[in-house]
Amino acid sequence: MATVLVTGCNRGIGLEVCRQFHQRGDSVIAVCRNASTALKSLGVRIIDGVDVTDDDDVNKLAEALQGETIDILLNNAGIFHRDTIDSVDYDDMLEQYRVNTIGPLRVTRALRGNLTKGSKVGIVTSRVGSIKDNESGDYYGYRASKSAANMVGMNLHHDLSPDGIAVALLHPGYVATDMTGGGGISPVESASGLVERLDELNLGNSGGFWHAEGYSLPW
Repeated sequence: MATVLVTGCNRGIGLEVCRQFHQRGDSVIAVCRNASTALKSLGVRIIDGVDVTDDDDVNKLAEALQGETIDILLNNAGIFHRDTIDSVDYDDMLEQYRVNTIGPLRVTRALRGNLTKGSKVGIVTSRVGSIKDNESGDYYGYRASKSAANMVGMNLHHDLSPDGIAVALLHPGYVATDMTGGGGISPVESASGLVERLDELNLGNSGGFWHAEGYSLPW
């Protein structure tokens, strides 16, 4: 049985990842700002009141988990603002950067003492953060924040590998959630793929950028 911590899990992909890990017998720590009724119904351990952009909140999380080992840390918390060159809002861009890019770094750094040899760190990023894969433009803030998140993940790979900790950048697919307006594959299908990728993650494939379906993505 592994101990799995997931951020941003009150709904959507994060909620379903928690459900699937819990159903197979893992110990799940669900971290979020406000716990939803659906999350509370899972029967997992919930630590709410945690905003990944807030140092005090994340430090309190680390204090609450002091001395506990985390086998899998999935940084899933994220936000998405639609924009074009004509509508881009720079404050929205900064907010996405704070959540999508700095958030995973802040949480992973704060919980570094909970990670041991064999632990795994996943960052839910997006293929829209791929420079090579960008064939449509738009989404300035989201694309930039996810590209930067990929760089954060690669840095973590280099810094944590000597301690035996593997890191993966994970694209969940285009998923039918509130964030996407309900279009795409089901959260169940996406979460299943993410769980499989985390199960397969090891030092040999650490630092990869993976689609939830199992194939690597271009940077």
